[in-house]
Amino acid sequence: MPLQNHLTELERKHRALEREIQDTLNRPSSDDMRLAELKRKKLQLKDEITRLRTSESVVH
Repeated sequence: MPLQNHLTELERKHRALEREIQDTLNRPSSDDMRLAELKRKKLQLKDEITRLRTSESVVH
């Protein structure tokens, strides 16, 4: 998979997690453990996106 396609897919997943986090926060009985897991996954995706963008700019 070309790098740009991979980045696009990671960004899509990141946005989907952000929506899911917001949905969870808007529920009266939000699960704190679930919310923490979603935030952890979102941060991992952000770190991966940043790492790939940095490595891409070094190559160019």
